[in-house]
Amino acid sequence: MKRHALSAAFTGTLLSVAMFASPAIAQDKEQFITIGTGGQTGVYYVVGQSICRLVNRLDDANIKCNAPSTGGSVANINGIKSGELDMGVAQSDVQYQAYNGTGNFEGDAFKDLRAVFRVHGEPLTLLARADSGIETLDDLKGKRVNIGNPGSGQRNTMQVVMDAKGWTMDTFSLASQLDAAEQASALSDNNIDAMVYVVGHPNGSIQEATTTVDARLIPLNDKDIQGIVSEYPYYSASVIPGGLYKGNPDDVETFGVAATFVTTAKADEEVIYQTVKAVFDNFDRFKRLHPAFENLVAEDMATQGLSAPLHKGAARYYRERGWIE
Repeated sequence: MKRHALSAAFTGTLLSVAMFASPAIAQDKEQFITIGTGGQTGVYYVVGQSICRLVNRLDDANIKCNAPSTGGSVANINGIKSGELDMGVAQSDVQYQAYNGTGNFEGDAFKDLRAVFRVHGEPLTLLARADSGIETLDDLKGKRVNIGNPGSGQRNTMQVVMDAKGWTMDTFSLASQLDAAEQASALSDNNIDAMVYVVGHPNGSIQEATTTVDARLIPLNDKDIQGIVSEYPYYSASVIPGGLYKGNPDDVETFGVAATFVTTAKADEEVIYQTVKAVFDNFDRFKRLHPAFENLVAEDMATQGLSAPLHKGAARYYRERGWIE
């Protein structure tokens, strides 16, 4: 009898503690966010990891961030749309296509897509083995070319180039679909003649390829490329500086996009606000995390190169800084 009384009293005490403790526990509950990136050798992976590093340093936000490797731009936006990802990195052209329902998203506009900020510029980079005979874009015909894995930014941009040229998969003797982490070794092992990569420079994958095999960056500046730049507002002419990679001492003309950071309108305003604040309140630290970030200008990242509307959490921070009205 005494034992039952003690047990009842103890149970009542636990219930009382739980009742009074619950609000505090709920208030301190950590929120977990996942950022979609890209291949581990690419800058997208560094972008996501860098943002998470700064978010996880926040003292009072109770946000825990992770940034796994993913298939890239298209995969990230699809992941955000499905709820598997909270945020992600995507090329500016893919952001435009997703929001407007064109390209890979034909007839399926993602109107809940929201921009957070622009990151670094990303030229389409064509690298060919020196023994392949490839010196121009048109020389890719009949060659073994890695056009990028489905869902990646390079595949998306290469498809735009192929459409402008009137090319199909049959244009090449082999149109491989390796992801970014696999293509450098494929080039070095003579399994492909050329690879394409939409990426900020300097880049580890290009570095790996040019140090293991004699390879050349190929210019992308003919009339068809100029037509692409003229037609689409999210593309611009670009230059890969000479001297970044072994055997490539000269500047190479190409075109490209910008990396952008995106989310959904359904994402919590405070979480996005704190994420943006973590980056821009620690902007000098962020710029030191990769050479591609070195010349970034904070206000330009908030106001340029974005096709989808700003998320309200991001807009709130930018208004506080006086960058937007």
